[in-house]
Amino acid sequence: MKQLLTIIAGVVVIVSMVVFIFTLRQVREEEASLTDDLERRTALLADSLKESVRPSYLSNATSTIQSVLDKFANRGRLLGLAVYDDDGDLFSVSADLPFNLSDYAAVPKQAMDADSAKGDFLEVQDNGKVYIFAAPLHQDEKIIGVLVLYQRADYIDAAKRQIWKTNLIRLLIQALLFSIAVILILRWIIFRPIITIVDTIRQARAGKVAEGAYTVKSHSFFRPIASEISKMSKSLLLARTAAREEARLRLEKIDSPWTEERLKEFIKSYLKDRKIFVVSNREPYIHKKIKNEIQYTVPASGMVTALEPIMEACGGLWMAHGSGDADKLTVDKNSKLAVPPEEPKYTLKRLWLTDQEVKGYYIGFSNEALWPLCHMAHTRPIFRKEDWIEYRKVNGKFTQTLLSEIKDTRRPVILVQDYHFALLPEMIKKSRPDAEVGLFWHVPWPHAESFSICPWRKEILGGMLGADVIGFHIQQYCNNFLETVGKEIESIADLEKFAIYHKGHTTYIKSFPISVAFTAGADGIPEPKSSLLEDMGIKTKYLGVGVDRLDYTKGILERMRGVEFFFDIYPAYKKQFTFLQIAPQTRKAVEKYRQFNDDVTREAERINKKFQDNDWQPIVLLKEHYTHEKIYPLYRSADVCLVTSLSDGMNLVAKEFIAARNDESGVLILSKFTGASRDLTGAIVINPYSAEETADAIYQSLTMPPAEQRRRMKKMRDSVKNYNVYRWAAEFIRAVTSLG
Repeated sequence: MKQLLTIIAGVVVIVSMVVFIFTLRQVREEEASLTDDLERRTALLADSLKESVRPSYLSNATSTIQSVLDKFANRGRLLGLAVYDDDGDLFSVSADLPFNLSDYAAVPKQAMDADSAKGDFLEVQDNGKVYIFAAPLHQDEKIIGVLVLYQRADYIDAAKRQIWKTNLIRLLIQALLFSIAVILILRWIIFRPIITIVDTIRQARAGKVAEGAYTVKSHSFFRPIASEISKMSKSLLLARTAAREEARLRLEKIDSPWTEERLKEFIKSYLKDRKIFVVSNREPYIHKKIKNEIQYTVPASGMVTALEPIMEACGGLWMAHGSGDADKLTVDKNSKLAVPPEEPKYTLKRLWLTDQEVKGYYIGFSNEALWPLCHMAHTRPIFRKEDWIEYRKVNGKFTQTLLSEIKDTRRPVILVQDYHFALLPEMIKKSRPDAEVGLFWHVPWPHAESFSICPWRKEILGGMLGADVIGFHIQQYCNNFLETVGKEIESIADLEKFAIYHKGHTTYIKSFPISVAFTAGADGIPEPKSSLLEDMGIKTKYLGVGVDRLDYTKGILERMRGVEFFFDIYPAYKKQFTFLQIAPQTRKAVEKYRQFNDDVTREAERINKKFQDNDWQPIVLLKEHYTHEKIYPLYRSADVCLVTSLSDGMNLVAKEFIAARNDESGVLILSKFTGASRDLTGAIVINPYSAEETADAIYQSLTMPPAEQRRRMKKMRDSVKNYNVYRWAAEFIRAVTSLG
């Protein structure tokens, strides 16, 4: 519609300009014609009246002159007449002349001075434009006085206005008729076939039978395109059918790679079309108003990165907090919308929280209590009773909404995500014991002694144990959780099965190392490194990259100090190496995060000031959000990727970097305090607290032979490929449904 309006507006503007030019010309011609006619008729009238006025003027017969002037005054457009003597004084004037002549005596004087007839157009108050014409009276070639005629001239302006009005009305009618014609032509001849073609392609992409192209064939204008699309749709449909059949045959083969198609077949075969329900705090798509236009973004979140391809493959319902300022404008009456926006595959249901609930449940308890409690990054957790009350309240709110969604679903499969909803599994099980509930904890689980400082530890553990399966990234977190439960609540632990018996319910504790959709790294043609980095002002030979939310657990400050130490001990790399840190801001409402944002900015400025040389600076800090489409080319261009988290459940940036490197080059520097360091043994593993280790790892990366890079990268790519996010989802869902 926007393109249609643009076309119409463009044409109307051009036509309006043409009409304006022609109307202006017409007005000028009409004005010249009417003016010339008025001047000519006034001059003729003056010549005829002079013969009647002169004898009486010479004989000083004022009454006769007055009768002559009154006789011709107010006839047609003639307002009145006047006679001036040779001294320029008023001799006689017609009755009822509607203005003071003394204000307009310049024209008679000019006529006597020039000894010739003079005319001029003047604006007269309450009478509009008036044409004043003065003709000298002679006696023996001597000027004896002046005869002055006052003609209405406002009809000339009225005629001009009428031309403008008529042409404007004509233009509006023409524009309206033209717009209707253009809309009908474009809609039925162009846009409708295009929409049909787009729908055909969309159906083909979704694996549905695409019949639209056959209809478009009847339109000769698009017949060649429609014909090719029809053939392409058939080929794509056959390819999808073959892929599904292959996925079905590979379903039980352990060594077969997990793909989106295989996961779909697994869900269809294993769940028998049972619906999947995902519950998380963060939504996969956030709608915001940007310059009066609603746009959506995908948040920087490892959880979203992992779950989004699963939901696209399996469908179902994803329930999350609607946090965008335009979220309410994009949902239906049930607070739902189909996503992804371009190609909907599942349903997103948004829940609305009050400012008080967000402050207590999210900012307070989730991010100022549980987050630092689980991440051993030397930040003291803050426990407030009012935050805990809001946390319980919001967990109950999500529970009630979820119960209403699953009321007609038998044995629903519910996948609860992360520490925001530790109480939800038990709440769900109390009302729906038939529900099969899995809780995946995306962050580390601390040692029992560390967790024991939480005042509401027993309630949290009891809520979590309502789940049938609790998943962690690595076995160490499972061990920590079992130890914590054993010390805090009455339960029986089966160490052989890694199960906990509590209040008549069994919960299994399993490790499921989360991953990424490996195929994403092969998409698109790599953009040249020079052109990609040109806009960022990066022109160095070597590039290092870091991609993290601006979070104190990610080790960004420690990473920058490692880069600083690298230039201190390897000064030859100045102006040869640039480190690019992409760090979108997060949790701006939390004081610790606002302070950390300022600390990172100051540290980058300090290091840049220390080493900066002309247009080169060692650290480029970008705080805006980058989509995966923008980040993957940067991964491909980087010589080294730094992941230096101080504490991290898994860290998918490391796996995204590996998935992107289909050239099998580049080096990954990885913190030993990440879950990913257990899987990615080809990385250079460091202690992020040591600037010396970080600096040496950067030097080792930049000097590593290509063959060694390929060996390490191939090893890590095989690991990510063999245990991608589709396999993670299949194993987690299988555990939830088989053990529940």
